[in-house]
Amino acid sequence: MSGSLLDAGAVIGCPHGGRVAPVSTPTGGVRIAGSAVATAAHSYVVTGCPHTVDGLPSPCVTVRWTSDIGSGSGVTVDGEPVLLDTSAAECLSAALVPQGTPVVQSARRRVVVR
Repeated sequence: MSGSLLDAGAVIGCPHGGRVAPVSTPTGGVRIAGSAVATAAHSYVVTGCPHTVDGLPSPCVTVRWTSDIGSGSGVTVDGEPVLLDTSAAECLSAALVPQGTPVVQSARRRVVVR
C-alpha cells in the first residue's frame, strides 16, 4: 500500500460532510512540518455529521481504522503502523453500524510511503 502520511493537520471528513478529528492531538517523535504523524494508536471522532436513516438522525460518531493499516509499508512510529491517506477505515454510528469510508480532503504531500 502506498500513500501520503497523515498528520495532526490532515483534513478528514465522513462521507456525509462531518468533520473527523483525533480525540487528542497526536504526539510523538516523528513530525511533518511540526505536526505529529498519525498512527493506528490514535482514536478519531466525527462531529457535525448530518446523516439520517428513514428521517431519524444516525450520525457518524467515530472512525475505526482496519487491521491492515500500513500493511506492506512496514512503517511504524512508536511501534504503531502509520496512517496513510489510502489506509482502509470505516465511519461508524453510535450503534457501531458502518456508514461509509472517511474522505481525506487534504494531507500534506511531503512524505510518501511506497
